[in-house]
Order: sequence, then C-alpha cells, then structure tokens
Amino acid sequence: MKAADVRSKTPDQLDDELAALKKEQFNLRFQKATGQLEKTARVKQVRRDIARIKTIAAEKSAGKKA
Repeated sequence: MKAADVRSKTPDQLDDELAALKKEQFNLRFQKATGQLEKTARVKQVRRDIARIKTIAAEKSAGKKA
C-alpha cells in the first residue's frame, strides 16, 4: 500500500482499513505461534501499513484542527 493511496481515502475508509489490517495482524501472529505462517514478510508489511495509516490519519486530523 502506497502513501498516495492512503491519502486519497476518507477518514471512515481509513478506520475500516485499519481495522482490517489489525485483524490480519492478529491472524498472522496466531499463525506464527502455531507454526503455520508461510509468508513471513507479510508480518512486516502489515505492521508498516498500520503505521502508515495511523500517521496519515493523524496528519489529516491535525490539518482539520489548524
């Protein structure tokens, strides 16, 4: 997921995407614990996507307040 894609979304869409990524992150952690995780790089990718969404959401909310 690219930053430009995230910036084009509305705050509601960002919240939905964030919830989906957190759910995926939970499932990936569960798979890792049980030894079923095949794509280990996806853990890092999901973590970074969550951080990217949170950062841009904070920028948008700070922009509204200013």
